[in-house]
Order: sequence, then C-alpha cells, then structure tokens
Amino acid sequence: MLRGQALSDGMPDSASPSDIRSLPPSIARVMRYFQSLGREEKMQALVAYSKRLEPLPERFGELDRDAFSVPECQTRVDLFPEFRDGKMYYYADLNVRQSPTIAAFLAILFSAINGQTPSTILAIPDDFVRRVMEGIGLAGREAGLSAMLLRIKRFAQQAAAAA
Repeated sequence: MLRGQALSDGMPDSASPSDIRSLPPSIARVMRYFQSLGREEKMQALVAYSKRLEPLPERFGELDRDAFSVPECQTRVDLFPEFRDGKMYYYADLNVRQSPTIAAFLAILFSAINGQTPSTILAIPDDFVRRVMEGIGLAGREAGLSAMLLRIKRFAQQAAAAA
C-alpha cells in the first residue's frame, strides 16, 4: 500500500492520444462504450455504475483520510491506492447518495484500471473525463473529476517510481 503523502504538482502531462486504438485495451473499451452512447443512455449507465462502486475495505479505515482526500472536489472524496504484485488497485470513500455522479465516474474508472500496471494508468488521456462524460451537462463537475483522475495518475507514477 502506498503511504499517504503530500503529492507534488510536478507530474508531467501525459500525451493525449486521439486514436483510441493506441490506448491500453481496458481504457479504450470504456472510452468506446461511453462515446457510443447517447445522452439518455449515458445517464442510465451512470445510474447503474453509481451502484457498482465497492465500499471501502476495512483495512483503510485507520489511515489518515486527509492524506487521501481530493480537495478540488465539491464533496468529500477520499481515494486510496494500493500497489501489489506490480499492479494498482484503487478504492474510494464518499457519500454515494450525495454524489452519485462521482461514484459512477469512479466505478467506471476503477473497472478499467484496477488490476492494471502503473503504465496502463499513466496512459489514460488527459481528456478522459471530457470524452467519457461528454454531452451530459456535467461541466461543473469536470474540474473535480479531472482532479481525481490526476490524483490516480500521481499514485500510479509514485508506484512506478518506487518499483
């Protein structure tokens, strides 16, 4: 497990491949799926995904939550990374009833990246949030969702550097 630590803003921007085929398969699959949906279908998919976010495992309960909080989000979201056997796993703690969109986005993202290598996570395009959530009127949430993605990528970068 990565220990809670202050994260620097010094993470380099990753290239944003415009061609989905150049992305790792798990990321490409999510992007293709959401880009193929119309607005109403995306809304239904978000509702379904919001119910799939797994509860935070008990082993994270004793950790200092402030070290894992995403302050850019309007609501409290704590992201917990775990690096084991060369693969990343992410967990989140948030009020799903209060923030179903965030829960849905994280469930979508976690379905694509949990059990993947740090390099897969670092290959997520910087415009992933916009491309997945496009057309559903969540522009006000994009900054917070992008901050979560950036935090997830920073954890992956730290794990890769420590490996």
